Amino acid sequence: MYSSCGFASVPPAVGSSSPSSRTQCAQTSRNSRTVANRQFGGVFSQSSQLFRRHKLHFPSRVQRQGRADRNPKILGVLTDDSSTMTPIEDEIERIGILNVDPGLEPFRDHFKYRVKRYVDQKKLFEKHEVGLEEFAKGYLTFGFNREDGDIVYREWAPAAQEAQLVGDFNGWDGSNHNMEKNQFGVWTIKVPDINGVPAIPHNSRVKFRFKPGNGVWIDRIPAWIKYAIVEPSSFAAPYDGVYWDPPPSERYQFKYPRPPKPDAPRIYEAHVGMSSSEPRVNSYREFADDVLPRIWANNYNTVQLMAVMEHSYYGSFGYHVTNFFAVSSRSGTPEDLKYLIDKAHSLGLRVLMDVVHSHASNNVTDGLNGFDIGQSSQESYFHTGDRGYHKLWDSRLFNYANWEVLRFLLSNLRWWLEEYQFDGFRFDGVTSMLYHHHGINMAFTGNYGEYFSEATDVDAVVYLMLANCLIHNILPDATVIAEDVSGMPGLGRPVSEGGVGFDYRLAMAIPDRWIDYLKNKKDEEWSMKEISWSLTNRRYSEKCISYAESHDQAIVGDKTIAFLLMDKEMYSGMSCLTDASPSVERGLALHKMIHFITMALGGEGYLNFMGNEFGHPDWIDFPREGNNWSYDKCRRQWNLVDAEHLRYKFMNAFDRAMNLLDEKFSILASTKQIVSSTNEEDKVIVFEHGDLVFVFNFHPENTYDGYKVGCDLPGKYRVALDSDAWDFGGHGRVGHGFDHFTCPEGIPGVPETNFNNRPNSFKVLSPARTCVAYYRVDESLEDIDLQENDPDTVEEVDDSVMTDVVARQADLEESMLRLEEKDDDIDPKAMRDYEVDFGEGTSDD
Repeated sequence: MYSSCGFASVPPAVGSSSPSSRTQCAQTSRNSRTVANRQFGGVFSQSSQLFRRHKLHFPSRVQRQGRADRNPKILGVLTDDSSTMTPIEDEIERIGILNVDPGLEPFRDHFKYRVKRYVDQKKLFEKHEVGLEEFAKGYLTFGFNREDGDIVYREWAPAAQEAQLVGDFNGWDGSNHNMEKNQFGVWTIKVPDINGVPAIPHNSRVKFRFKPGNGVWIDRIPAWIKYAIVEPSSFAAPYDGVYWDPPPSERYQFKYPRPPKPDAPRIYEAHVGMSSSEPRVNSYREFADDVLPRIWANNYNTVQLMAVMEHSYYGSFGYHVTNFFAVSSRSGTPEDLKYLIDKAHSLGLRVLMDVVHSHASNNVTDGLNGFDIGQSSQESYFHTGDRGYHKLWDSRLFNYANWEVLRFLLSNLRWWLEEYQFDGFRFDGVTSMLYHHHGINMAFTGNYGEYFSEATDVDAVVYLMLANCLIHNILPDATVIAEDVSGMPGLGRPVSEGGVGFDYRLAMAIPDRWIDYLKNKKDEEWSMKEISWSLTNRRYSEKCISYAESHDQAIVGDKTIAFLLMDKEMYSGMSCLTDASPSVERGLALHKMIHFITMALGGEGYLNFMGNEFGHPDWIDFPREGNNWSYDKCRRQWNLVDAEHLRYKFMNAFDRAMNLLDEKFSILASTKQIVSSTNEEDKVIVFEHGDLVFVFNFHPENTYDGYKVGCDLPGKYRVALDSDAWDFGGHGRVGHGFDHFTCPEGIPGVPETNFNNRPNSFKVLSPARTCVAYYRVDESLEDIDLQENDPDTVEEVDDSVMTDVVARQADLEESMLRLEEKDDDIDPKAMRDYEVDFGEGTSDD
């Protein structure tokens, strides 16, 4: 059982003392910012603790059935005193991650302890629960299940003195539905069918009613509930659990297999609820029919869905989860979500879920926190005292050393993978899990001691190792991404090496670099070396997902890159019927350049948030007291990018071409990445990634004719993608279809005699504020060109590329027609806000 996640022949070692003490969380300053450097591949970190969307922004970086009956010894603990150690001590000395990074050698004891804890825990699962995968089938035992023709309900609530099951089915009178408690704190009741019909009807409301030590009955939503709803006509009404067991005729059946795992993910981060053009909550089915085709047409291969797990407060952006096994009812039913995922799979799109296991909503009446009635940590989902509460997030923190917490969280992962066919996860708030201080008031300087010390929460680390092992055992092709801003070494290395097991980590300081430049530096002050360093400064052995901006940069109080660049002219200057102002010219050019260089140089995968691909003019503001509970800014105005006379279409077209370039040349997946020139005077960055040569000219004014660029292989090169092409709102200054022949440089085999350490070179035209990617011509790629460069002289484009583009555009037509039919329903006030042809407009800053 161990071999599937490593350490099959590596026994647990006698560990060092447990790094279990923690630091106290201190209140952080909202505006504290500390710059630090990171060793061994490095990170750029900034302490940027901002309390946005009820979620802390940490220091930023650059780069299967469980059983209720078991040994009481293991209730609520991670270790078993009876576990024994294999005496082959030298095996544990060969922890693979130490060979990857010799700088970790001083922390060998830490890794030995971590590995021992992980292996011991898996042994306990085998001893008491058959194994990890069976342990993670808790949803087949807990919550509501059909057993022997009846409904059986189980709930773990060890501190409760009495318990009942109540709901619509018994008129909310539980006197005839008392539950029984076993020695492990698990309450059980069997509700027999009546004349062959389930006593609890499908889609009816239910709750767990129990009496704590004070003798007062309280109602809670079952912890393992699969669906929860709220009375829409009652303001601030509490949620009710719903017994969800549709008949076969109403149960959605998946029709399409999961798409194969791509060599590199191109991720479209999306929020279903705010994906409508109208100021309302969008549905899973509408998103599937109207938005998924757009994502597919723009050549993304992965969709990352936010706010899927039920959360009672919409404004939390889905990060204050109340019901971990339930889909967000605002957007539809569980069957509707299955429809969405199946539709994505039919388009070849993989679907990742934004999973929140770092904390839970503080809500009592409709959240997991309602089961905490003052008991000890071993009898609760959460730690007690300060350790169980996150001061900045106003939320509860899990006790990852608790047996039933492990069952709950690991089963939760398996549930989403198997019931809904998700293809992986993006784990939110990993930094908060990794350290007792949660990253608060912590600027990581790169000293490895900051990552491996008493401040490290080994309980959480072991949970994440188990989670990644489980996920990849169930779905070997799963994609799992960590949102960690600390840069902990080994987070993205396999569990079998002693790593935490994530496939990717988010390169979270890249957007901070761009925001810093756009807010605080004039264009002529931009440093090419600093930009290049920020994009390439990551651990070579751990893959990253790069992004220029995500949902974090789009929420109220901040600004997107397009908004930072063009501000109020996003409302008044985007019409193609008039000449672009200098601000719009600059904005369009830099928007394309920033996103392209981030993709091409910043990581092994790429992410974009919904709407940013076309420079959506508004931030996101969820309904809240501060805006009179308005949905006006909680939407995406697709009509803007669909309008032929508006310049938003140019940014969208370039985004589509960027992704198609990677699809054709596999840039992100290539391990060949060489920056040959960062010229501060010329403001030019030249680099190679995969088989392409990239030239980025950030100079505000200078155009260079015959600009010499270094390259690896000799031959002839042609334009593959040009940001200055007419199709992308440019001026068509770069000629396409022309051959650029290379010249040899220096002495063969002596790099120092070459041009910028490259053995060959060729010359190009590099206009100001443009970026061009060149490919080396061979018989199979004779004419690759992803855009036209002259509106009157259309160049010949490779047939396979054009066929692909035309097919995607044709497939999008039905969705476009559907959107056009909705135009009459758009809020007139919203349209007045965007008088993009001739209106003055004002910034909503």
